[in-house]
Parts: sequence; structure tokens; C-alpha cells
Amino acid sequence: MSVPAAIQERAAWLRSEIERHNHAYYVLDAPTIPDVEYDRLFRELQALEHDYPALLTADSPTQRVGAAPLKAFPPAVHGVPMLSLNNAFEAAEVEAFDQRVRDALGTIVAVDYAAEPKFDGLAISLTYEDGVFVRGATRGDGTTGEEVTPNLRTLRDIPLRLCGTGWPVRLEVRGEVLMFKADFDRLNEKQRERGDKLFANPRNAAAGSLRQLDSRITAARPLSFFAYGVGAGGEALDARTHAEILDRLVAWGFPVAAERLVVQGVRGLLGYFEQIGQRRASLPYDIDGVVYKVNRLDWQDALGFVSRAPRFAIAHKFPAEEAMTTVLGIDVQVGRTGAITPVARLQPVFVGGVTVTNATLHNEDEVRRKDVRVGDTVIVRRAGDVIPEVVSVVLDRRPMRDLVTPLHEPWSLLSHYPVCPECSSAIVRGEDEAVARCSGGLFCPAQRKQALLHFAARRAMDIEGLGDKLVDQLVDAGLVHTPADLYRLDVATLSGLERMAEKSATNLVAAIEKSRQTTLARFVFALGIRNVGEATARDLARHFGDLEALMAANSDALQAVPDVGPVVAASIAAFFAEAHNREVIAGLRAAGISWPTVQPVAESAQAFIGKTFVLTGTLPTLKRDDAKAMIEAAGGKVAGSVSKKTDYVVAGEEAGSKLEKAVELGIAVIDEAALIELLTQGVNA
Repeated sequence: MSVPAAIQERAAWLRSEIERHNHAYYVLDAPTIPDVEYDRLFRELQALEHDYPALLTADSPTQRVGAAPLKAFPPAVHGVPMLSLNNAFEAAEVEAFDQRVRDALGTIVAVDYAAEPKFDGLAISLTYEDGVFVRGATRGDGTTGEEVTPNLRTLRDIPLRLCGTGWPVRLEVRGEVLMFKADFDRLNEKQRERGDKLFANPRNAAAGSLRQLDSRITAARPLSFFAYGVGAGGEALDARTHAEILDRLVAWGFPVAAERLVVQGVRGLLGYFEQIGQRRASLPYDIDGVVYKVNRLDWQDALGFVSRAPRFAIAHKFPAEEAMTTVLGIDVQVGRTGAITPVARLQPVFVGGVTVTNATLHNEDEVRRKDVRVGDTVIVRRAGDVIPEVVSVVLDRRPMRDLVTPLHEPWSLLSHYPVCPECSSAIVRGEDEAVARCSGGLFCPAQRKQALLHFAARRAMDIEGLGDKLVDQLVDAGLVHTPADLYRLDVATLSGLERMAEKSATNLVAAIEKSRQTTLARFVFALGIRNVGEATARDLARHFGDLEALMAANSDALQAVPDVGPVVAASIAAFFAEAHNREVIAGLRAAGISWPTVQPVAESAQAFIGKTFVLTGTLPTLKRDDAKAMIEAAGGKVAGSVSKKTDYVVAGEEAGSKLEKAVELGIAVIDEAALIELLTQGVNA
């Protein structure tokens, strides 16, 4: 069937437009149209190719979706061998490389080098004929690789047709297939949800995804590509430097590392290495070093090659991020929020530039999944400033009692740590939670600072002036162990602290004194019970009316409160069941913390139902938020303005126009004392 000229033009425009948007989205990370519009263009091209099969070409963007499984990977001979690079690990080796280059070139001036990240992925070669992608292959042995063209077609940041002009008839583009860190994490999460084996690291995941016999599997994996040079055909380019070649690749539609730079001399090389090393952890992809290449292409030709590596380039490697060592024991650490984290105590090993003796095991489920046992040989990973972690166990090195029985039993948290090692409170783990926690939140030394900051927060006890630095000083000096100790502080003690003048100390003591008068809802929230936020604290106070009834409630009684389910009820019950927490609460009550008594909902029958209140001015002891919460707890409504529908106006000092309007309309005006009396005795309709 012949294809009308108008249809050919439309299909060509669609292919060009879709590729332009692919480049903007996948390479530039700057999409120019919404997804729905992209999908519309894509579907239109699919429909045209379906109606006119002659339009379908190998470089169409619709052909990136994957094909049926291949029987095997055919060999692919590279037009120019894909050579390895020699490595440098110390600054002295980089200095020696620069000296060799200058000696070979016979120059005493500083040499310009193209410096770029060394991707930790899979090296590939892409062959283009007349600007169209025709073949892709892995590095293989450097001379012959595996042809994986159908799989590479699925990568959206590999152009199927080159942009612009100026490429040779046949061109090999060299680069790296890799997987971004975030994409790797999402892929492993999906693997975990399906119960499939997890990938060890992004490089392995990328390599395994590219070598799939079924390219539809590759298409479903989040692979990316960066170009870093050219092979066969590069000699035909009118370029003087390696940096110019990279710029050409960008112009032709390839993603190239934004971190590339031209530097001068050995000082520039080492400065670049340090700069990239500092940014390494924040880069979206893994790198294992940097690559230095003499920038001038004629100098590259003059330097030539030695064995299987070029003389004009070298890889400066970062310290290894993974190493093998032995697990000497498994302990736990208690975090600021009470989270219990298993920690492997290791035979000291140098990894990531430091000597590592401890590595996190994250949680009990991870220990069980990886089956880490005392005595095991393990792979430890440390990336940048990230806490070292145990990646996997080397099972064939596991100590055995006999041929079938391991020397050590599987590790479990509660069998080794039935109580918190910091405070001896019970360790609990929610039904739907991966992390176990110490239940002694108000008492546990590990949680002390976090508990104090939460207790003093504005929507909790609202102790103005008690911030992070002051809490650090109070705890580190041994002046405060639990929130109850705050109420024993005096001006003389506080003014002796660093950067704490007498006026600041006086203000803080006044704020602590003021916090003795609060509401039950604020107090419950201030306790820092896991899963209990402000709204839940108000609901609990409203339902039970007093602290003793709340503390005595079992799970069934707690779940009678609106929006309190089994998980929240279990957190509350576990908190109040811990004797240490009850002791601290008793100390707080003994310190004079109190609140207006409010009848529980079941007894007061929500005395304020149908009543509308307006608050104005400053109340003597209650904050406006507290007064509002108390009214709402009793079923009332708090409005922002006075109208004929208002039942009560609660007036404090400096009440303004709202009070005047209430008097004008003949609405009942009460003070704070009258409000509390109404709350405790109920309102007669």
C-alpha cells in the first residue's frame, strides 16, 4: 500500500517531536509537555504505523517497547578495541602519570586534561550508520562483545537517530549503561514485594537487566545511559580535543556527565578528584572514581597505547566501598525515638577510606532475611558518609558444627534483648512495624533529649526558650533526666550554664512555671506516646475525662475512642504499662502540673452540643487553643465572629470589638473561671 505524502510527513513530524520530548524528559530532565500530551502523540504514531506498515522503521520511538525473547547473544566485533584503563589509587600515582605524559610529549608546560566521573556500570558500544542506530554491544573481552541491540533500543536516553549534523557515515559511540540510585531502590522494593531475590547493587542490577534474552524485561527496568567517547569513525571528526567530542555527542542527542571539566596539570587533577569525592554521595548514580584523559587529540595519538591500555588516560579510583570481614557479635543501639537497631560488631576492616568496626543491620527482619549470624564472613559496604552496612553473607565461609549444621543459631532480637539495654524497659514491636522500640520513652537515657524537646514543644507543654542547645546542656550536665526534673530547675542553676544570662534563666523558669497549668489533651500529647498526635490526644482527653481513667484503659476501651484502632491502642497501652513511664508521670503530677477537670463524654453527654462560643482577648491561664479544644471536647463550636447565633462570648484582658458587639446583641459574656465552671458542671439547655 502506498503511503500518501501527507501521512509520511505527519509520521516524520511525530517521530521527531516524540524524540525531542524524550530527550527533554530523559536526558535534560526538563519535560516540556504533560504526560497526557506525550501519550497522545505516541498513540497517534502507533496508529499511523498500524494503518501504514511501510511507515514502520527500526528507529521509530514506538520500537522501544521490547521484542520476543532472543535465543542467544551473537558476538559483536568492535571497530576499535574497547580498552581498559590503568588505575591510580594514590596522589603520587597521579603525579607519576602526569610526569610520564609530559616526558613523552617533551613539554614542560602544564597539560590540559579532560576529567569526568568514572561510572560504575556496564560499558557498551553503539554503532550508527548514516545517523541511525544499527547495533549495540557490551565490552566483552575488549575486542568482541555481546550484541544486545534489541535491549539497548529500549533505553529512552539512547537516540535511535542522531540529532543535528556532522557525524561520519559510520560511528561508534562509547558509554556506560547504569541504574540511578533511586531507580535501584524502587526496583529492589518491587523485588521485595514480589518475594524475588534482591539485587546487590545498582551495577549488578544494570548488567543483569541489559543481558536479558527477553528485551521486554529490559524495557521494564529503569536503565540509563551516559556517553563518554567515540570509537571507530572518531578519526573523521573535525575536532581538536576530547572536550569538543563530548560537546558533539551532546549536540547529537546523547546524555553526557554534567560533572565533566577540563583541568590543568596535576594540581587540577587532584583538585577535581577531591571535588567529585565530596559530591560523590549526593550524585544520583554510583561512581567508583574519576577518569583523566589528555584533552588534545593529537597528543593522544602521539602518546599511543601500552599493552591493553592507553598512555594518555588513567582512572583515579576511590577507596573500595565494599570489603569482607567477620561478624564478632550482634548488639543493639537505641535511637532518639526508641528505635532498636541491630548492629554487627566486626573484625576491623578498611573500607570507604576508614577503618570500620561496626555496621548497621537495620532491623530484625533484615537480619533474618540476610541470615546474618555471629562468626559469618560478610560483605560490608560504606559509601561516603553513609553508615556502614552489612550487604550480604558469604555462605560458603560460614563456620559449621558439622557438614550440615551451622555453628551458630539464627539471631533474634527478643531472645538476646528482652528488655532495653539502656533502661531495662520492655521492648515492643507493633504488628505492622518493621522496627522494635523501647517502651520507656519518658525514662530511657537514649531517648532523653528527644522526649524533653517534644514535651516542651509549643503544642505540648509550650515551655518557651527550651530548645535543642539548652536541652543538650541540661542533659549533658546531668541536671535533667526526665521531664519532671524541669520543674526543679531554678534561676541560679540555669544562669550558670554556658550562654545563659540571668534574664534568660528567669524567663525560662517563668515559662516552666506557667506550663504547670495546662489541659489534659496537651499533657497527653506532651508524653510523646508513639502514634498519638494532637488530634488523638484531644480525642482521648475528651473521651476519658481524666488521666487515671486513660492510664487504666485496656485495648478494647481505647478502641472505643474515635479513630483509635488496634495499632494506636497497642502503643498507648504499652506506654502506660511501662512502670518507668508511670513513675515519671507521677513525678510530673507531684511537681504541680494540673488541668481543669472535664467530665468524660459518656458522663457529660457533651454538655456544649449546639452551643456556639466566641473567644476574645487574653485569658488569665488558658491559651486560646486550649480553651477552644476544651469547648470542642464538650461538643461545642468555636466561631471567629459574634452573631445572633452566638451563645457565649468568653472575654479576657484587652477584649475588643467582639465584646462590644456581644453587649450590643445581648449575648452572655463570661470569663475564664465561668467557662471552666460550665465545663465541669455542664450547661443547662
